[in-house]
Amino acid sequence: MHYIEIKKDIDHPEMIPTRDGYGEGLIEAANADRNVVALGADITSSVRVDWFRDRFPDRFISIGIAEQNHVGVAAGMALMGKVPFVTNYGVFLSGRAWDQIRTTVCYSNLNVKLGGAHGGISVGPDGATHQALEEIAVMRSLPNMTVIVPADSIETKKATFAAAQIKGPVYVRFGREKVPVVTSDDTPFHIGQAYCLKEGTDVAIISCGSMVHVSLLAAKELEREGISAAVINSHTIKPIDKETIVEAARKTGAVVTAEEHQVMGGMGSAVLEVLAQYCPVPVKMVGIMDKFGESGQPELLMKEFGLSPENIVIAGKEAIKMKNSCVCK
Repeated sequence: MHYIEIKKDIDHPEMIPTRDGYGEGLIEAANADRNVVALGADITSSVRVDWFRDRFPDRFISIGIAEQNHVGVAAGMALMGKVPFVTNYGVFLSGRAWDQIRTTVCYSNLNVKLGGAHGGISVGPDGATHQALEEIAVMRSLPNMTVIVPADSIETKKATFAAAQIKGPVYVRFGREKVPVVTSDDTPFHIGQAYCLKEGTDVAIISCGSMVHVSLLAAKELEREGISAAVINSHTIKPIDKETIVEAARKTGAVVTAEEHQVMGGMGSAVLEVLAQYCPVPVKMVGIMDKFGESGQPELLMKEFGLSPENIVIAGKEAIKMKNSCVCK
């Protein structure tokens, strides 16, 4: 298991939107490879692609509000040797352009990169129509697709750059609101490799995205109550790090998954698929429980939809109780 020391103050963290990291990573990728291009959809400033447009105007194309065409044009550019980044709100990109992503991009294993913005319930006031809560399930079900859900802005920058370096379709999920920064510039990042941010022996909390910081807070509370909780940042949903997940499950005997996504088909489901095959242990899932989102302030929505440290603390205790009683409920 790869252990990474947290160098940030998780109680008073710096707050930066992950979309900022995406914009920075896109520019870094373009500096490293002149074939990197970006396609806009009339929301360039919202998803930070305007930073790329202003820096590389001759490598930016505005497609307009036409998601299917957005992906189709990118596929053609990939066939010509370019590395196109298609960036849009995740709910529209995965929903409206699903056929083009599946048949045109993934079936042909084209080198198209997808940036899914406004991921999760924390989009806030925009409400259910704009809150991407199902797109991880949609994207990870597609053959050849790599799916990454970074924990913070720094990791999003690294994920975006890394996406440009590998061949084939990649989906990078990021959000709009400011979220805590838990990693550092020198924190390693490798696609397909999860990291243990806190060691523990009683229960393992496996999380991704904004829920990594929430998990660290929950582990701290569990520690106060005499419970040793490991925290694992599983930023790559596909290909998922089977070795780290199995090792954590064997060490602790109980697992909690935490994600800002529907519990069906997301990271938690991916973890369960691994554990069911290689190390069956009691698991409790924290996420969106088969509901659509609603409009509201991000912090209130996270609490209302059960994505708070308290929810993970409760889930951790329940998983340990199941482990100790050998009863799966």
